Amino acid sequence: MQRKWILIAPAAIVAMLAFIALGGEIVKLLWNWLLPGIFGWQAVGLLALCRILFGGLGGRGFRPGRKRWRNMTPEEREKFHQHVQSRCAGVAPPEASPTGS
Repeated sequence: MQRKWILIAPAAIVAMLAFIALGGEIVKLLWNWLLPGIFGWQAVGLLALCRILFGGLGGRGFRPGRKRWRNMTPEEREKFHQHVQSRCAGVAPPEASPTGS
């Protein structure tokens, strides 16, 4: 069994490096092929696609915990802080509230 891992581990590392290099080369070739044509309406399409995929471009974005935090009572917030402290041994709760008020 030990001999098997001696052969598999280096082959796996080489395969991962080859996969990364090949993937990088494919992305580079596609980028260089598409970039000259992107300076027209295609740029708007790319911008829309990025917005759909990543939800960026400024704006508020997606923050699932913010609304829940604002709706918590002070007692619930304290209970939450105690729970976090028990899980993250030694980390003190923040002084300012995350809502910025």
